[in-house]
Amino acid sequence: MRALQRDLNAAGYWLGTPDGTYGHLTEQAVMALQKSAGLTRDGVAGRKTLDALAEGTLPPLPSGPADRVEIDLERQVLLVVRGGSIKYVINTSTASGETYISRGQPAVAVTPTGTFRVGRTFRGAEVAPLGTLYSPRYFYGGYAVHGSGSIPAYPASHGCARVSNPAMDMIWDEDLMPVGSTVVVR
Repeated sequence: MRALQRDLNAAGYWLGTPDGTYGHLTEQAVMALQKSAGLTRDGVAGRKTLDALAEGTLPPLPSGPADRVEIDLERQVLLVVRGGSIKYVINTSTASGETYISRGQPAVAVTPTGTFRVGRTFRGAEVAPLGTLYSPRYFYGGYAVHGSGSIPAYPASHGCARVSNPAMDMIWDEDLMPVGSTVVVR
C-alpha cells in the first residue's frame, strides 16, 4: 500500500504523507488518476489504473501562465502548476449543471470558465449563501476553490471547485493560491 501511495505522490497525485492505509486521500488520488487517464472513476486501484500509473499518465497541460491553478472541467481535476509543470493533481468536483434555488430564485449550477485572480481568502469554515465552505480561496465573485467532505467522481457543486479538506489545508500551508495568483478554468 505504501508503494502505491509513494508512486501516486511521485507522479503528482497528491494524497498527503503515505501511511500504508487505503483511506479517503488515497481514494481521492486514485480517482484523480482515473479521471486523468479516462478510466472508470471508482477510486479503486485496479489493473487499468495501476497500468496508467506505471505509464506516468497525467492530464494534458494547456499552455498558460507558468504558475497557476488550473481547473479541468472535463476531467474534473485541479492542477497546481509551478514553473510550467504540474506539481499536483487533485480530485475536484465542479458545477453539476442542475437547477437549484438561490435567494428564492432558480439558478443553474455552472463553473465560470476563463482566467481569474484569487481575490479573497478565508481560513476556516465560512458560511455562504449556499452552504459552508472550508477555507475558500475565491477566484471570481462567490466562486472558490474550497474544501469539502464530499468530492464525488462527477460534477456535483453549485459552481465552486471542491477538493478534500486535507487538500485545501495543503493549499493553504504551501500558499499555493495567494491573493492575486492566477486561476484558469477550462
